Amino acid sequence: MMTKRFFIYVIIIIIIIIIIIIIIIIIIIIIIIINNKINTTRSKPLHGKFLKQLDGEHVDKDMSMNWLRSAGLKAETESLIIAAQDQALNTRYHQRAILKQEVDSKCRMCHQQEEHVSHIIAGCSVLAPTEYTQRHNNIASYLHWTMLRQLGLKTSDKWFQHKPEKVVNTKDITIMYDMAVQTDRTIKANRPDIIFHNKKEKHCLLIDVAVPDDANISLKEVEKISKYKDLEIEIARMWNTKTKVIPVVVGALGTIKKGFRKYTEQLPGTAHPEQIQKIALLGTAHIIRKVLSIGQ
Repeated sequence: MMTKRFFIYVIIIIIIIIIIIIIIIIIIIIIIIINNKINTTRSKPLHGKFLKQLDGEHVDKDMSMNWLRSAGLKAETESLIIAAQDQALNTRYHQRAILKQEVDSKCRMCHQQEEHVSHIIAGCSVLAPTEYTQRHNNIASYLHWTMLRQLGLKTSDKWFQHKPEKVVNTKDITIMYDMAVQTDRTIKANRPDIIFHNKKEKHCLLIDVAVPDDANISLKEVEKISKYKDLEIEIARMWNTKTKVIPVVVGALGTIKKGFRKYTEQLPGTAHPEQIQKIALLGTAHIIRKVLSIGQ
């Protein structure tokens, strides 16, 4: 009796092991198929452009794709962003070069440059003072809102309802929003998005936001630090405080540079990198929808 029961147990264990092996094999096959599709897409000069950018040594690949896991975007918006990353939008350049249609491939807004995806989301001179500025301002407003929340100051319940005041003053803190700093010597770049001055602890942050083309995030970060270096030095001298430039740079399609979290952790308040990325993507999705709906 014991021998028969023993054999039954052995058979059950063998069956379980076989099932586990089959599941592992299936998982491996799925991974291979996905990797092959990724490699195939990456090898394409057009559709693989964004994936190649993610492989850059300065890009935080995990954070750049984090929006797919945690942003909570609607399926329609997710599809639109992915299509933009794959260069699969129905732009006028795509219509002429890929679909071979007889259309003018120049941008329908500025009529100057080829209407590539990158041009629509971050390179059009007509969209710059309006749509790009609004996307930029939404991020700056969110950062300002988190600072006021941390200080326990009265503000709106939702960040998108927040209207930043030019100057917020407390006993120990001064926050300046989009205000030029009066300096003893002439400094052209004297207007970062936010200046957070902690008078008690004698430190000051010059915070500036940018949402460039994803290929230019590293260049834009260096540009911001360099642009406000003179102001950093002058404020440190005038206010007798330790001063630092904090660039907040995220690509129009969500690409994030390595070290981005290091900067956001230095920001006052509880600004989440994922939320900053989400705001940028929502702004980009709005721009794409608006442009592609014109002249259809």
